[in-house]
Amino acid sequence: MLHESALIGIAIRPPGKRDMLELQHVRITREMGVEGDKRSRPGKRQVTLMSLSSWQQACAELGVELHWTTRRANLLVDQLPLQEQVGAHIRIGDLVLEVTGETDPCKRMEEASPGLLEALKPDWRGGVTCRVIESGDINIGQTVIMSNNGS
Repeated sequence: MLHESALIGIAIRPPGKRDMLELQHVRITREMGVEGDKRSRPGKRQVTLMSLSSWQQACAELGVELHWTTRRANLLVDQLPLQEQVGAHIRIGDLVLEVTGETDPCKRMEEASPGLLEALKPDWRGGVTCRVIESGDINIGQTVIMSNNGS
């Protein structure tokens, strides 16, 4: 089954505990993950991706409005059913990602807003981790296509 969305946010983690840096475009490679991100390296967690609808649901539960970069994800899509989609492929232009697992919320979420850590736990609201299958340059506004069968 195919699901379509739009890429509405790109961000990287600079070194240290600094705020996320939002970008209009970025290169993501099999060798290093997200260019410029402090966590860039090969492995199952090269890219983190989150759905805006899930983020808004968690914030609404708490009665707060927080910017999406508070979650510290690399990519924000308008809406995708990410829960339990390990093995699904996500295509953005030439870039192909494989979902490797859930992005578990950490204590930094609680520091950002009391209750946020727990609000992100249901239904994989905190997003997913991905491995890069095909490298590519991506831009805000591109179409995002997720295939559950990896095709």
